Amino acid sequence: MFLQRRLLSIALATGLVLAGAGCAKDDAKSDSAGAASTLKIGFLGSLSGTYQAVGTDLKNGFELYLKTHDGKLGGHPIDLKVGDEGDGAQTAVPAATKLVKEDGVIAMTGIVGGGSVAAVAPLLAQAKIPLIGSNGRPELKDLNGVWTTSFMSSDPGQSIAQYIKDKVNGPVFAIGPDYQGGYDEVGGFTNEFAKIGGQSANTGGKTLWTPFPATTNFLPYFSQIKSSGAKAVYTFYAGKAAIDFVKQYKQSDIKDLPLYGAFLTEGSVLQAEGDAAKDVFTTCNYSPDLDNEENRKFVAAWRAQFPDATPTTYAVASYDAAAVLDRAIAAAGSNVTAETINEQVGKLGQISSPRGQWQFGKNHAPVQKWYLRQVRADGRALANTLVQDLATVGQ
Repeated sequence: MFLQRRLLSIALATGLVLAGAGCAKDDAKSDSAGAASTLKIGFLGSLSGTYQAVGTDLKNGFELYLKTHDGKLGGHPIDLKVGDEGDGAQTAVPAATKLVKEDGVIAMTGIVGGGSVAAVAPLLAQAKIPLIGSNGRPELKDLNGVWTTSFMSSDPGQSIAQYIKDKVNGPVFAIGPDYQGGYDEVGGFTNEFAKIGGQSANTGGKTLWTPFPATTNFLPYFSQIKSSGAKAVYTFYAGKAAIDFVKQYKQSDIKDLPLYGAFLTEGSVLQAEGDAAKDVFTTCNYSPDLDNEENRKFVAAWRAQFPDATPTTYAVASYDAAAVLDRAIAAAGSNVTAETINEQVGKLGQISSPRGQWQFGKNHAPVQKWYLRQVRADGRALANTLVQDLATVGQ
């Protein structure tokens, strides 16, 4: 209830009053010459702050799909309107408000933080504008018009819990950032781990939460882990926080404890982490070395556009969000509105993706396979190397 009241106060503070779908009233019609009209799609992502690297990958993934499809979705030219989510709801809501009220977008995509999703979703629902989100999402009561092409935030931890229980001979310590995304990401592991009989090294079985985004020195927390008698550590951090965590972990007294996590070494952070990331295990719904036709095409296009960057799960999920919109808009035919886009997304079946085949479950998130990866040398560089399949998660 506190979170709901806080999010509502944020929304009211923006002065946002949306009447029906008025902000998306410029529905797509063909002009007199028969040419498809331009559609305005909104992208909201963290283009500054702690998760800037994640937001940038989301934007690049969506734009790559547009570039490889002549700038069109469903046959319509796309005018992509971009907003900066920043570090959470306080900045995400005003940015979303502008995309809706001033830019008049017909659909929205992106959004890095779970708290941002929870804050923005009611605003979009009021405007009847669908959200095709492309990063982790928390549980929401109202899913009408809310979809994610990435995962539920609890899925990564759930997917690796059995593997860790089988591999680690002793208790596992859980640590993560003190905000909604951290609760969901780490909670997915701890809940499943306890369910299957895993032993927690945390006092009272309660996860150790670090202030977000203020924490840059993790060494005091590592001392607590050392004294707990843990035989391994599970965590979730991304962006700059992941860099700080991994580098300091390898300088600490627990450097020899196996480190497992979600997205801890994903994307550009791996290069910044350097040798400190060697041997770190992560669970992910994508790996660049997956052997399927869609991934080969995606990786080739990505490397042509971004030769110095490794393709990431963030980019893939956003690439897939564009693919979902492409199919939904095409299926809407001559009557492309926010409502018909949402309706057609709900009718999509299997999605062919670089990560493999997936489809939306009843919670409007992917039913998909997860993979175990380990950071290993790949020539002169380090890479998240595929180790094995984990579990298929989703409902």
